[in-house]
Amino acid sequence: MQVLRTPDERFTGLADWPFAPHYAQITDADGTALRLHYVDEGPRDGAVVLLMHGEPSWAYLYRKIIAALVAKGHRVIAPDLIGFGRSDKPALRTDYTYERHVAWMSQWFLDLDLKDVTLFCQDWGGLIGLRLVAAFPERFAGLVIANTGLPVGSGMTEGFKAWLTFSQTVPQMPIGMIVNMGTGRDLTLAEIAAYDAPFPDETYKEGARQFPTLVPVTPEHGSVAENKAAWQVLETFERPVVTAFSDGDAVSRGGDAAFQTRIPGAKGQPHVTTKGGHFLQEDCPEEIAAILDTLIRTRS
Repeated sequence: MQVLRTPDERFTGLADWPFAPHYAQITDADGTALRLHYVDEGPRDGAVVLLMHGEPSWAYLYRKIIAALVAKGHRVIAPDLIGFGRSDKPALRTDYTYERHVAWMSQWFLDLDLKDVTLFCQDWGGLIGLRLVAAFPERFAGLVIANTGLPVGSGMTEGFKAWLTFSQTVPQMPIGMIVNMGTGRDLTLAEIAAYDAPFPDETYKEGARQFPTLVPVTPEHGSVAENKAAWQVLETFERPVVTAFSDGDAVSRGGDAAFQTRIPGAKGQPHVTTKGGHFLQEDCPEEIAAILDTLIRTRS
């Protein structure tokens, strides 16, 4: 596997990004070593909050939420998926599969030996993060699920269909502008530049190109069986689960209903509909931090 690594200088002086990088090495099944970047802030003995981003963003999406949660005394961990952010980027689209991503993140998660974790997941952060919950349910103390799903081949929204078409036909992927189009507010030029930073040119964007095609929206897609098996575990998960889908996301609209009705831990929880677009972390970071903090303190 050929691997690209974004030069460190691309991440110098980013707006509102004071966090020191942390790196872990994971090994693919073919023997390739991959460097995975993650943020790890706050007291070592604080309640662990795991923030998982999706496509085509990176941990920068959580910058305001990280700061708010650390201020409340929590330990906050926000990884960059392989292919995104400061993490290594395999050079071929065919190197990216759903199951490979689950394996990579599972290896990283177990190597850190994280326990009593509260997960916030959005977009592919849910498709991968909820698979971690299904694989290691005893390590999770609570979940906040937003603008995501765990599809099993039963179709797609019109919003996702439009995104799939756009992602596969646009000549150059304008990563920062894609995030901006998915927020309720207009990002600043400096924020847009921070989302562009991981991708010096189009060769670094093969993961961003491939991800939309990997969502298992038809029975013929890979990972349908694996996601069905994950749902069977989630349907026994009794620790607190809160949904926080936004009101302005055409991609995942209505997706919160499945989590509320199928996961036992979601019964009777204070589910919310937030304001904002698909990337609600940019629109309501303070509210998200408060939801996570309340969930942690309520169960303590």
